Amino acid sequence: MADEENQTVPEVEAEAVEAPAAPAGKMDTMTALQEVLKNAVYVDGLARGLHEVTKTLDKGAAHLCVLASNCDEPNIVKLIEALCAERNINLIKVDDKKKLGQWSGLCKLDQEGQARKVVGCSCVAVKDWGVMGEAVDILNEHFKSGASN
Repeated sequence: MADEENQTVPEVEAEAVEAPAAPAGKMDTMTALQEVLKNAVYVDGLARGLHEVTKTLDKGAAHLCVLASNCDEPNIVKLIEALCAERNINLIKVDDKKKLGQWSGLCKLDQEGQARKVVGCSCVAVKDWGVMGEAVDILNEHFKSGASN
């Protein structure tokens, strides 16, 4: 019985060590967005690229849409903004499409865990949050407050 208790304690400690991997204190909006995208990639709840995103937005199946501000084609920006407004889907903008591509899993990781061969992505849509946690709450508060990027 004592052996079982000793085996359980390290598992709890390991979980406690992994939890502080998130930034200490209150998460900002971009960190929360990055966490939400990572969780959505994990559960295959992310539509990446214009074609997938427009289909998802047209169905109204998205919880959130993320658009890169430095998108090459201005018509893409207009289309995504119009579909989000029509379906009342929250839209947030990030400054770089390479960063959005990395956050949405469109890259290779080397042995040190650094992103290599990052592919740019103009837009993504979150269909499934994955884990409902602090990051989702922060994004919901961001949209309730009416702040826009």
